[in-house]
Amino acid sequence: MTSILVRAASMLGGGREDLRIRDGEFASRGTLTPERGETVIDADGLVALPGLVDLHTHLREPGFEASETVLTGTRAAAAGGFTAVHAMANTSPVADTAGVVEQVARLGEEHGYATVRPIGAVTVGLAGERLAEIGAMARSRAAVRVFSDDGLCVADPLLMRRALEYVATFGGVIAQHAQEPRLTEGAQMNEGALSGELGLAGWPAVAEEAIIARDVLLAEHVGARLHICHVSTAGSVDIVRWAKARGIAVTAEVTPHHLLLTEELARGYDARFKVNPPLRRDEDVHALRAALADGTIDIVATDHAPHPSEAKECAWAEAAFGMVGLESALSVVQHTMIDSGMLDWADTARVLSQAPASIGRLEGYDAPLAIGAPAHLTLVDPAATRTWSTTDLRGRSSNTPYTGRELPGRVMATIHAGTITVSEGDLVDPAVLGTTERG
Repeated sequence: MTSILVRAASMLGGGREDLRIRDGEFASRGTLTPERGETVIDADGLVALPGLVDLHTHLREPGFEASETVLTGTRAAAAGGFTAVHAMANTSPVADTAGVVEQVARLGEEHGYATVRPIGAVTVGLAGERLAEIGAMARSRAAVRVFSDDGLCVADPLLMRRALEYVATFGGVIAQHAQEPRLTEGAQMNEGALSGELGLAGWPAVAEEAIIARDVLLAEHVGARLHICHVSTAGSVDIVRWAKARGIAVTAEVTPHHLLLTEELARGYDARFKVNPPLRRDEDVHALRAALADGTIDIVATDHAPHPSEAKECAWAEAAFGMVGLESALSVVQHTMIDSGMLDWADTARVLSQAPASIGRLEGYDAPLAIGAPAHLTLVDPAATRTWSTTDLRGRSSNTPYTGRELPGRVMATIHAGTITVSEGDLVDPAVLGTTERG
């Protein structure tokens, strides 16, 4: 029997309580007395949150292990307070069969830092020509419930309709990367006056908004769930808000970087700031914050996209799209949403844990810190501040956009299914977890 006592934590940012974890579950709360042999965590001054859940992560394995592996990605996740991540399908081979998604799930189980839920591809090879083995992936041991061609848009409306119809039969969801490909050929950054000034091909807001408008109507037509990945424009917010008012089963996510960073960072041609969808205008950033605060946008998801250094330390036009974000996500949300008064810590638990788990049909996160629930826990010090650097990263790649930026908050402990994965701000050694060190 293993037992952990968390003492004097601020529960969801409210009153202080002790919390006992026994055999992987929350066992009791209140004023508790330490038991013999029990691990005690002093959480005075720390906020207790349910373990964070990321609905949008690129773990790169199999095929792109130079960027990330399931092990290194889940280590980054644990360091950021995440106890579950959903791994996107754009691996090599693509996660478009039961065999590949089961492999990814198995690797997560072996390493133990976080639960790994594979996301299945919508189309074979992400090619957008015919549907992948959606049913087989759903029935597999990985029990896939989220399907996405993220990195590429399911641009064919008939294919998108069929995919929505298919997942509706078992309660799945299509997570759409909303990007009309013909409107974004060669695009490098947000389309506007600045892209013209810099001589970089623009990515217009309408390329995102047009796909979202099409897909919410398709979802309504077939009675299916639709999730919109990385919403980035004020116009997209308006469409999602309209769809929800109409009763359409649509959910949406925003990334931490779209809550904080703007297109102005492209001025220096620093490819750390090259991302898809691109950083947008300041007006879009504020529209996204307001939408997250009022519930139009349901969740925060990192779109953690690691790349080797050579893919970023090159000319802007040749550089890869993407940023790492697992370790920094909670700090950015605290900075943009909590410290500004737009969300409180209970709201943060909703947008970073409960809601993403619900969208992904991940059990055990519906009642935060409830007695009898699986013990997934994040303890954060909201008073801590640090100037962000690559030394704060725990994954394989270092393409963070926050280097040199002061950010608040620090994850001091992460507990995954009753096992401590982060202690006093540092990762626990794999040997202590009893898992396999690989990659």
